[in-house]
Amino acid sequence: MFLQSVSLWNLAFYALMVFMATLGLWDVFFGFEENKCSMSYMFEYPEYQKIELPKKLAKRYPAYELYLYGEGSYAEEHKILPLTGIPVLFLPGNAGSYKQVRSVGSIALRKAEDIDFKYHFDFFSVNFNEELVALYGGSLQKQTKFVHECIKTILKLYKGQEFAPKSVAIIGHSMGGLVARALLTLKNFKQDLINLLITQATPHVAPVMPLDRFITDFYMTVNNYWILNARHINLTTLSVAGGFRDYQVRSGLTFLPKLSHHTSTLSVVSSAVPKTWVSTDHLSIVWCKQLQLTTIRAFFDLIDADTKQITQNPKKKLSVLNHHFIRHPAKHFEENPAIISDLTGTSMWVPVKVSKWTYVAYNESDKIYFTFPLANHRKIYTHVYCQSTMLDTNSWIFGCINSTSMCRQGIDLSWKAELLPTIKSLMLRLQDYPSLSHLVVYVPSIHGSKFVVDCEFFKKETRSIQLPVTHLFSFGLSSRKVILNTSGLFYNIELLNFGQIYQAFKINVVSKCSGVKEEITSIYKLHIPWSYEDSLTIAQVPSSTEISLKLHIAQPENDSHVALLKMYTSSDCQYEVTVKTSFSQILGQVVRFHGGALPAYVTSSILLAYGGQLYSLFSTGHCLEYAIMLDKEAKPYKVDPFVIMIKFLLGYNWFKELWDVLMLPELDAILLTSQSMCFPLVSLILFLFGTCTAYWGGLLSSTSVRLLSSLWLALKRPSELPKDIKMISVDLPFLTIVLILVSWTTCGAFAILLTYLYYVFKIVHLQASLTTYKNSQTVNPKHSRRSEKKSNHHKDSTVHHLRLSASDAEDSLRMHSTVINLLTWIVLLSMPSLIYWLKNLRYYFKLNPDPCKPLAFILIPTVAILGNTHTVSIKSSKLLKITSQFPLPLAVGVIAFGSAHLYRVPCFIFIPLLLHALCNFM
Repeated sequence: MFLQSVSLWNLAFYALMVFMATLGLWDVFFGFEENKCSMSYMFEYPEYQKIELPKKLAKRYPAYELYLYGEGSYAEEHKILPLTGIPVLFLPGNAGSYKQVRSVGSIALRKAEDIDFKYHFDFFSVNFNEELVALYGGSLQKQTKFVHECIKTILKLYKGQEFAPKSVAIIGHSMGGLVARALLTLKNFKQDLINLLITQATPHVAPVMPLDRFITDFYMTVNNYWILNARHINLTTLSVAGGFRDYQVRSGLTFLPKLSHHTSTLSVVSSAVPKTWVSTDHLSIVWCKQLQLTTIRAFFDLIDADTKQITQNPKKKLSVLNHHFIRHPAKHFEENPAIISDLTGTSMWVPVKVSKWTYVAYNESDKIYFTFPLANHRKIYTHVYCQSTMLDTNSWIFGCINSTSMCRQGIDLSWKAELLPTIKSLMLRLQDYPSLSHLVVYVPSIHGSKFVVDCEFFKKETRSIQLPVTHLFSFGLSSRKVILNTSGLFYNIELLNFGQIYQAFKINVVSKCSGVKEEITSIYKLHIPWSYEDSLTIAQVPSSTEISLKLHIAQPENDSHVALLKMYTSSDCQYEVTVKTSFSQILGQVVRFHGGALPAYVTSSILLAYGGQLYSLFSTGHCLEYAIMLDKEAKPYKVDPFVIMIKFLLGYNWFKELWDVLMLPELDAILLTSQSMCFPLVSLILFLFGTCTAYWGGLLSSTSVRLLSSLWLALKRPSELPKDIKMISVDLPFLTIVLILVSWTTCGAFAILLTYLYYVFKIVHLQASLTTYKNSQTVNPKHSRRSEKKSNHHKDSTVHHLRLSASDAEDSLRMHSTVINLLTWIVLLSMPSLIYWLKNLRYYFKLNPDPCKPLAFILIPTVAILGNTHTVSIKSSKLLKITSQFPLPLAVGVIAFGSAHLYRVPCFIFIPLLLHALCNFM
């Protein structure tokens, strides 16, 4: 019946929408690199020592605990407090375990053993009882206050020690990082209690799914505090994102804005972190060995030798984090590195006058200094590039001032080099170093090792090639290509017209080599200059390599930089670079950035269909099929133009003042624009996806009701259509009061679910009655016609005691099916707080605060009345015309105010349901 009411063209359209949505979902959930993280293992059995908290604190927070991590002899020794190390506190995120500290804690312990425990870190971890704080924000403030108490408790464990710490470092995973930032908003919190904050996959900008107002209020409090106090917050903060593998928290949400020149915050994607160079998913970011090794190296470099604690110098902290997480020069960190180095000893000095030079070192017995005179090269070339495959941490390249052929001292240029997976490289612009007379490359004496050193001088224009990306709507049918013919070691491909998050491309690099016997490695680095989200691809040439090109952060309006594909190539190979639009990845970006708004668009489509059904009931006396009304009424031009117009008018002061006087909330479209998340036509795409979801959801609910009614008839004797329609049955007030009491004493979402099940039961019962009636009509058609006439006569002659005919029952079922679709979304959006309540039922019976309680109080009696409502009882209502007109503005409102605030969506659904229920009495 449901499928029969839809034309073949519409069915094909809905199938196409499913296909497109599937492409987008596939790109989000599967369209990324394989997990290249190495697992971090414990060398000894991990132990978690529970730290005893003050009794008042334990009573106030019965579900929370504090643990100290340890292994082997370290764990045994530290069972007897106090402690002597450097405290680090790990905060797990949504549904996270305190045991996730073991990876970083174990690596830190091994590192301390390597230096004979000259310094060591004590890793603490908070047990938040694996609370679902990403789904329910009511406990975020409670977690924040508990962490404050934990910090004070931790510092007391070091009392009386010679080098007792006055602050702790915090590592926060996911929502744990947000809780750490929220500490600064507490009235009695001293900022000096935290010396460093590292967050991993933490959504700082906005919640992933704004499912209740407590989450959004918490975010607003934290972010507003950090914005207003940017100049006074001297907490060094590092935010690490997982990249495209993390589909739970997209990386754009993890970037902390640089609100002041004095701020000391860094945000980086794990694929851009030196010595890590991998994308991590939401969980592997806490155990990824490459990333945790980088983190621990940074921690040990942050230690102040005088205090034996983490340094209080903000410049040093930022320098260490930049060294390990942004640009690594292939040297150990030094706070004040020696710029001038001695170039002495028994070494050979070999002059090199060619512009391109390669040296293969193998079993060298003597040190060699290769000198490149720069005077002649300056006249012809603009840049010099050198690379070495020896990845040690010694200085390897220097500059001599006013020298003829050799110099005793040189400027150490190694600090300007960059570490890559297979090489360390240095690029210098010659005009920036006018005082240098020679460039010196140092080759140490080695035994049994082989490495290659290359240098070349070149003009910038010969190595910078512009490649405009293809148009967004080319759908991959066209491509653009460049061929690198010259035999260089390095190229910059400038990707013109690329800077928006809705753009996505596939880059194909084909390398062809001549006369190459050994395996050669090339590195392709995608460099995004306005954010640290670089990614590297290592290719064995000759080969064909595909690279995905898409962004986490859009290019700022005032930024003129160009995204680059940096190619570290082989001089024996030719490279062909092709770029073309990837339609599936564009859809993936739509889902990645706007998928969370889909419930609002689905609800908008259903509301439009609902309004159409109510109007058809008013105008013709009959309710049309849900699928027909969805096709007729759910049009994007009924919604989008109004949202666009409001956004445009809000640009005028008079309209903005009027808006503020009416105390209307901020338009969600403006919020998305501020986050650089506006796609062209994105609202249209989401509306089409929403209409498609509404259609298939309606088909599912209609089929489910029919199946349940069949099951009902199989289990119970056939029921008849109700002889008299009663709005308020005998048991209805009692049931309503019971459900309201359930909402008051337990959880509002639980009461909403019970109300929903009651409503579904009533509709299944009505469907079963109609099926029974139709079956009897098939068996005895004459008797059925007489019954129908009698029913119609009774209906015409009696006003207060209405009898339900078969056609009225069918109309009612059509209306009820739409109401079920609306109620389903209310239940789905309230489900997170229900799950949270059920998970914590052993600690408290009543959910407090409860985001769904106010809605439950008014929804329960409304749905109870709707369960007994039939079209025959409301078609003559004076309120029906007004009720049928309300869903249209509400469909606009749910897009305008609910797409970025999902907890508002049920309010827009409830209003027409309430008016529908009131039609029974007016």
